[in-house]
Amino acid sequence: MWDDAFPSFLIGLREGLEAGLIVSILVATLVRAEARSRLPQVWTGVLAAIAVAMSFGAVLTFTAASMPQTAQEAFGGTLSVIAVAFVTAMVFWMRRSARNLSSELKQKVTGALAMGSGMLVLTSFLAVGREGLETALFLWTTAQAAGESAGPLTGAAIGLVLAAGLCWGLYRRVLKINLTKFFTATGVVLIVIAAGVLGYGLRDLQEGGVLPGRTAYAIDLAGSIDAGSWYSTLVQGVFNLMPTMTWLQVVAYVGYLVVVMTLFVRGVRATAPKSKPKPEPAERPATEAPAGPRPRTGRRPAWVIPTAVVAVPAVIAGLAVALGRPKPAGDQTVAVSETDCGKGFTAPAPGRQTFRMHNTGRQASEVYLVDPSTNAVYGEIEGLAPGTTRDLVATVAGGTYAWRCVPASGRAVTSKPVTVRGGGAAKPVTPVSEQDLAGPLKAYKAYVGHGLDTLVGQTGTLRRDIEGGHLDKARTDWLTAHRTYASLGAAYGTFEDFDKKIDGRADGLPGGEHDKDFTGFLRLEYGLWHGQSAKELTGPARQLDTDAAGLRKAFPSQDFDPGDLPLRAHEILENTLQFELTGDTDEGSGTNLATADANLTGTRELLTVLEPLLTSRSPRLLPTVDTDIDRVRKLLDAAHDGDHWTPVEKLPAADRQRLDGATGQLLEDLAPVPDLLEIRKSA
Repeated sequence: MWDDAFPSFLIGLREGLEAGLIVSILVATLVRAEARSRLPQVWTGVLAAIAVAMSFGAVLTFTAASMPQTAQEAFGGTLSVIAVAFVTAMVFWMRRSARNLSSELKQKVTGALAMGSGMLVLTSFLAVGREGLETALFLWTTAQAAGESAGPLTGAAIGLVLAAGLCWGLYRRVLKINLTKFFTATGVVLIVIAAGVLGYGLRDLQEGGVLPGRTAYAIDLAGSIDAGSWYSTLVQGVFNLMPTMTWLQVVAYVGYLVVVMTLFVRGVRATAPKSKPKPEPAERPATEAPAGPRPRTGRRPAWVIPTAVVAVPAVIAGLAVALGRPKPAGDQTVAVSETDCGKGFTAPAPGRQTFRMHNTGRQASEVYLVDPSTNAVYGEIEGLAPGTTRDLVATVAGGTYAWRCVPASGRAVTSKPVTVRGGGAAKPVTPVSEQDLAGPLKAYKAYVGHGLDTLVGQTGTLRRDIEGGHLDKARTDWLTAHRTYASLGAAYGTFEDFDKKIDGRADGLPGGEHDKDFTGFLRLEYGLWHGQSAKELTGPARQLDTDAAGLRKAFPSQDFDPGDLPLRAHEILENTLQFELTGDTDEGSGTNLATADANLTGTRELLTVLEPLLTSRSPRLLPTVDTDIDRVRKLLDAAHDGDHWTPVEKLPAADRQRLDGATGQLLEDLAPVPDLLEIRKSA
């Protein structure tokens, strides 16, 4: 957690020390002026500044949480850039002002004493408030970068506590710190950290669609760096440098670092004292200081102002959160039945909404929130059972909306449309029909048919190798044929019962590898790599050749649901991660990674035939997935030399983690494909 905590620790220490020094100087000035009775006014201003900063952080957090994902990315990126600007300005201001901070504040306090209690509250509030707002903004951006880690808040808390201790020591003259050197050193480190925050913020803006170049990578070290290692985690957490960075991130990072660091270092040299500065005169005892103006005696209770300065920012923040978040549509209970769909539905406010869908009918029903003019889908619930209530969450913007209920049996019912006024952006999914998938399905079946023709020739060669006793050649030809089969996307019943015969595992069979029902590629793999004779393997080889020929003959007439085609894009690699990258299906050849490589080929072919449909619905999906596939391919390529593949269990731990992580990322990016291309019921 320390890697996430360090930037926040440093900003908490530095900003806390700045604010603490200011408070210490204010308090010391009042004490020397024999105006201790005015100290509550200083603490009131400090309390108000803290309340404003915390309220500001709450508004950022809750406002962002109510936004759609892309808007959250854009919002977070914008605030990251603003935070960098604030931190940069703070670094230069403190470098310039640290030497004269005390005298400047004393002048302000002297003026405030003459102008009444309100000015003293305002002086302390303004002196501390800037640091508080900067801290809240910087912590929010670093917390966004750290995700669910508690590191940023922990680091900031430690930094603020340490800063408070240092300020107390300085006030009591227990400690002596060269503040100019301290703020110079921390300034250098903060500039480096701010460069990383700038890069992270620009990446968020790219993810949110505000800036271009989302997939234009200048650095892609994901295939050679273990993202889970301690050193990688440390670099990412402290400096926000990622294994994969776009050109915009790299140029901004380097440009900011070179320009700002150069200006900062030059400024330090320019302001460095040529001779030893004269020591400040010792403090005069409080009894020698001239008496300051006496506070006015007021009738107002002492607790009123402190309570108000805390309550007012909290109330304003609460109103900002309440008004900034969309009005919950959960108060609307929308009825669903075979005859009446959308009863109780009224036009919601724009934004992210939650609808409570209650099935009052006698049949389970599919429920869709649609644009009735285009049938585009904004949200859905599958299989809403009679008498049950479930929430449907959707983002709505200006436009026309209606509910469509499709009962298990019967015709679809569409509600009366309502019109939503206002701006915003909502991204519906354009519905896909069986006709839309007919072309991709035909192309994919042609690919599989051609692959089966090749497979039958290869299993025939393998059979002849074994019949002739050429087992060394059989091992090579076995891998060739098995890779061909693995590239055809045999996932979740694509080839019906033939898949179990051709590539079934021994798991669950009473006799395991020696069971009579254990057939196909894995049966031959076990025999070829466990010393079985050609005589023992001839029967399984002939059976495999027969089953491959049977599949080629049966495939054109097999039932292939068009709606299953998008599922294969995810399921093939799901099988790969579950079975091949764990070594679970290895029967001795150690070629699971070769099979994984073939599965990757099959996935890419599926995406090729689905490309027109995917591009029109999610233009950024395929470029991202292509990058993921290339990353996994590079990792697999590094695991073999010619015909020799490294067994999964012999991969170095770091290489295996990288491969699993890259495949997991690919699966995550493929996850939207089934939803984007789902055939939704309309009648």
